[in-house]
Amino acid sequence: MYRYRNESVSMEEYLQIRENSDSLLEYIDGFIYMSPSPSTKHQRISSRLQIKFGNFLEGESCEVFSAPYDIELKDDKIEGTRIVIPDISIICDKSGFTDARYVGIPSLVVEILSPSNQSHDLITKLNLYMNYGVKEYWIVNPMLNTITVYALNDEKMYEQHDIKTDIGEISSKFLNGFRVDLNYIFSSS
Repeated sequence: MYRYRNESVSMEEYLQIRENSDSLLEYIDGFIYMSPSPSTKHQRISSRLQIKFGNFLEGESCEVFSAPYDIELKDDKIEGTRIVIPDISIICDKSGFTDARYVGIPSLVVEILSPSNQSHDLITKLNLYMNYGVKEYWIVNPMLNTITVYALNDEKMYEQHDIKTDIGEISSKFLNGFRVDLNYIFSSS
């Protein structure tokens, strides 16, 4: 993930650039960020997690969305427009759906790191999601075969709920009873 340009742009400029681009472009605090194309391992991990979340949520009111899908983070207490494209989003409040995107706050977000976007996902997005009140944030590191789950505490701050590397089951605090085996997620076949 890198900045598309080094100068700040308006929301209108972002939408115009986006309309004329095939790239995945996010808009955060006036800056445009561009995602690299995902690797094979990234796509496998995303697909497997999406299947597991989807199966778990079958018959429930929450829905799973995978990239590319725009999330316009919206909270009346926070000024500005921020549009992100998480690898996976779980949305339980259906009131924010539009034809083009979701406007609101997802309940759970998963970001899968790539070598070029680590600081963006580990710092910028972690703070962004925490400030907006995303209940749970999963950071998947395919280079280390690690998954870290952050959950909002009573003070509206993220605390580490679970972390696993290579083996074992990772659990969700938000989705009570949801567990997934790391061997399945990171397997190369």
